[in-house]
Amino acid sequence: MDNTTSAFENSLKSNDTEEQIDIWFYRPIGYQIALFCAKVGLRPNPVTIISIFFGVAAGILFYSQDLWVNVIGMLSLVFANSLDSADGQLARMTNDKSRLGRILDGAAGDFWFISIHIAICLRSMNEGWSALIWVPGVLAGASHVVQSAMADYYRNVHLFFIKGTSGSELDNSRDLQREYDELSWSKNFGMKFVARTYLNYTKLQESFSPNLQKLLGAVRQHYKLGLPADLVADFRAHNKPLMKYTNIVQFNTRVLFLFLWLFLDQSWIYFFFDMFVLNPILIYMIVNQEKVSKYFYEKILKKEANEFQSV
Repeated sequence: MDNTTSAFENSLKSNDTEEQIDIWFYRPIGYQIALFCAKVGLRPNPVTIISIFFGVAAGILFYSQDLWVNVIGMLSLVFANSLDSADGQLARMTNDKSRLGRILDGAAGDFWFISIHIAICLRSMNEGWSALIWVPGVLAGASHVVQSAMADYYRNVHLFFIKGTSGSELDNSRDLQREYDELSWSKNFGMKFVARTYLNYTKLQESFSPNLQKLLGAVRQHYKLGLPADLVADFRAHNKPLMKYTNIVQFNTRVLFLFLWLFLDQSWIYFFFDMFVLNPILIYMIVNQEKVSKYFYEKILKKEANEFQSV
């Protein structure tokens, strides 16, 4: 393996959590952007902010019923996602990671799709739909928030088990609540507002994963010095097959279908695809992730009981 290939692979989170279209397309483009940014001294957070402008611009361009305008919007959204890939790769290449960067990275996609949902609703009303189109638009938007939040959470849990805290961005509401309480509204208004938003986001993730919370609690209690290799290997074998679902409910699948319906001038279908195709996949993902978590939680408790009896 040459140094260039090694440097590129080191800029990835993990092959376990990467989607093929990302490895083949977005990550190579993101890597080149990250190299350029590192050369000129541009840090990850400004790259994320720039991606927000391109993603929101895409939504605005989807409002038009002219296909050529929509195509420009599609290219803008693809570039926004390339920048979104680049900011994480740049952070790992330069070891310039921060809590604010993680929050911005998660918020970027929300800004993109808020713009896209608003544009589709307004476009649909121009095409003869009543204001009732906002109902599926809002419901699909809420679905998207939960889908993205849980997919992001499960990927970071997987990375936590196979790479430890240094390779994961896994947070918990207990620590975040303590940090939030230490901030003052009068002295740290901006950061406290961001911290409150991120705390709510993390609590949402935890509320959908009760068995996983038990497992993480047991891990923190029993493996303070690091996870044993056999547990890491066993968890990876059980959990890796579920990673494909975290990718399906996030960017690539939904955007490919969004582009299809824009080409067919039937953009409203996107809302129903989000609710009635991606939500069942989300439910399947959560149910099976909870089964895996319950299995390993009970395994840790059983091992602890056996060790206690042998003393």
